Amino acid sequence: SIIQWHHFAYMIISLALLGYGASGSFIALARAWLLARFVAVFATAAALFGITAIAGFWAAGRVPFNPLEIVWDARQPFYLALLYLLLAVPFFSAATAVGLAFSRFAERIGRIYRYDLVGAGAGALGIVAIMFVLPAAICLKLLSGAGFLAAALVCADRPAGRLPAVALAGLAVLLVAAWPTDSLDPRPSPYKGLSQALLAPEAKVIEQRSSPLGVLAVVASPKIPFRHAPGLSLHADAAIPPQLGVFTDGDSMTAITRFDGDRQALGFLDFQSAALPYHLLDRPRVLILGAGGGADLLLAHLHGARRIDAVELNGQMIDLVQRRHAAYAGNLFSLPEVRVHRAEARGFVAASNDRFDLIHLALLDSFTASSAGLYALSETTLYTVEALETFLAKLAPGGMLAITRWLKLPPRDSLKLLLTAAIALARSGVADPADRLALIRSWNTATLLIKNGALTSTEIDAIEAFAEARGFDRAYHPGLDAAEVNRHNVLAEPYLYDGAQALLGAGREAFLDAYKFDLTPATDDRPYFFHFLKWRVLPELLAMRAAGGVPLVEWGYVILLATLVQAALVGLVLVLAPLQALRRSAPAGRRRPFGRVALYFVALGLAFLFIEIAFMQRFALFLAHPLYAIAVVLAAFLVFAGLGSGYSARLAEAPPGRLGPIARPVAGIVVLAVLYLALLPTLFAWLAPLAQPAKVVVAIALIAPLAFCMGMPFPLGLRRLADEAAELVPWAWGINGCASVLSAVLATVLAIHFGFTAVIALAAALYVVAALAFPGRGNGSAN
Repeated sequence: SIIQWHHFAYMIISLALLGYGASGSFIALARAWLLARFVAVFATAAALFGITAIAGFWAAGRVPFNPLEIVWDARQPFYLALLYLLLAVPFFSAATAVGLAFSRFAERIGRIYRYDLVGAGAGALGIVAIMFVLPAAICLKLLSGAGFLAAALVCADRPAGRLPAVALAGLAVLLVAAWPTDSLDPRPSPYKGLSQALLAPEAKVIEQRSSPLGVLAVVASPKIPFRHAPGLSLHADAAIPPQLGVFTDGDSMTAITRFDGDRQALGFLDFQSAALPYHLLDRPRVLILGAGGGADLLLAHLHGARRIDAVELNGQMIDLVQRRHAAYAGNLFSLPEVRVHRAEARGFVAASNDRFDLIHLALLDSFTASSAGLYALSETTLYTVEALETFLAKLAPGGMLAITRWLKLPPRDSLKLLLTAAIALARSGVADPADRLALIRSWNTATLLIKNGALTSTEIDAIEAFAEARGFDRAYHPGLDAAEVNRHNVLAEPYLYDGAQALLGAGREAFLDAYKFDLTPATDDRPYFFHFLKWRVLPELLAMRAAGGVPLVEWGYVILLATLVQAALVGLVLVLAPLQALRRSAPAGRRRPFGRVALYFVALGLAFLFIEIAFMQRFALFLAHPLYAIAVVLAAFLVFAGLGSGYSARLAEAPPGRLGPIARPVAGIVVLAVLYLALLPTLFAWLAPLAQPAKVVVAIALIAPLAFCMGMPFPLGLRRLADEAAELVPWAWGINGCASVLSAVLATVLAIHFGFTAVIALAAALYVVAALAFPGRGNGSAN
């Protein structure tokens, strides 16, 4: 996320699990030789993890890969392959140690897998906590040291290995202490906003903060100060005060504006399209979702808002404005009318009992990345139909919801948002949503107003006066005539006006079908607001590369699909290569259940991550914080799956039924998954008022039984396989890893097109398939 962009996180998951798949193939091909040297190989693999976790990342940072050049530079695919190789080696090393332990101690697979998963759960929770204290580079060094400690522990189990164990422990300490931390600091892409800002004369990073929510870099440029005012009218003649730029993960800039208490110095803010609602409301009570550096609070302060509640997710951002740069910002966050809340926006609104005259969704993402289609994979629950319903329900009579987005051409965000608002109003019982909407545009932003009530003629006159005085174009409001649009920032066609008329009129379906981009509103089940790609248009967009059509392609989505194809091809090789060797080595006259084994472990690899990823999304809304969702859900799934794995040994010894011991956990998974699909939305709405600690407890309690059942099928299959064909155990481990590679990416692709409900339903079906393919079921002769 820091070096490239958000969507590359999916590639990291993919290559991590690819390392696990490759380790299974390696062990399957060299099993006898490796088992004969178990301690030495295990210690070497663990130590190699320790070395390559740092060295591989360091080397990867020196590879000149640039995803934005991959379309025209033939070298970039090779650089990408080199990155994969360098970053997959640590995961291959760690997985080799784990997979070898499964082969060596087949009779204790459930117990080993339990500790593996419990350790993974503790790591998932622990790394989030540690990253609030330590930067990512130091965390990487600590993880590297853990590899050497694992190697030392396995050596220390034997008297002859105590000296090597001490040496390995010493190496761990030496590596953590001696490796230069700054050599591991992530270097953002030269195309990111931070890299571009630092090209200005005398610009420099004056402060940096790090947490799991991102790396904040404060940039000062005394010679050429920042002048950040999105949507600023070309008619504006007011000076913009000096600013500090604050970048999140090298992009998504917000500005801290120098303010000395003189409101007249803030006059430039009234020339932004976002200022429109303040010309329709008198001294409103305002809720700002996304405080950032405080520009939207200054806008509300300029217009005399009687109360300003500002919500910001990142506590370090609040600290920068409220404490570290408080004097520079005029103690903005401490003004008498201002209340700053550290919370997730959607959760804060849902839990609030207040009513607001204006709810303002701040524009905090990067224009560069947004225009290049790099947010295509970013899940956001702020722009879904359900989100707008929630916000509208908190408006006072006559109140307004204002949302400003970057203006793309051809229009995408603004038209999709307009349609989302119309549907949200209709679902809230409004007979004619068109009477409550207004849309204006500047040269690079569009601001949408949604009123709690029909717009009056006085308000429409005020919209016209505001737009005309500032040279903004009106794109929609009740009664707007075609002759009044596209007059100031002139486009080839009045795209927004034509689109709004179609989307709010009888021709909606025909327009949506014919439009070049997908404008289907996002929902909580499909929260991909920034996904606009239509498959049938992709060849046309690619053909326009030479004519500047590259930004029209959603490269995040294209790279995701490329990752999926690549993972499928590499996974196929890793599964089939050892299969041929295993077939040749099979004793004559003895048939092995290769087909059943492959189907069983592929189904498990896909299903486990399908449910895990879908539940992270579902619980993000309930826990009202994406970080809590990732940490709590991931840790709960892994820990309780680990406990289920330990319990699986009892099932393995139970008398076999028709489907064997697999029937009970799979039945539990299917029943619980179906119940959760039906009940979770209602349950979450009912439990929304709970305090955050209580919500965490509820989340763990809900996940625990499902995860406990999900932890059993994998060790049960390996245990049965170890009894019947022990040489297939590492192959099965590799198959599961390769399937997981696909699962991590495929779950996102399916969620984009069909929603997370479909992903969970498919996972339940895959568990049923696994039960039917359970190794050893029937006569075991299937091939």
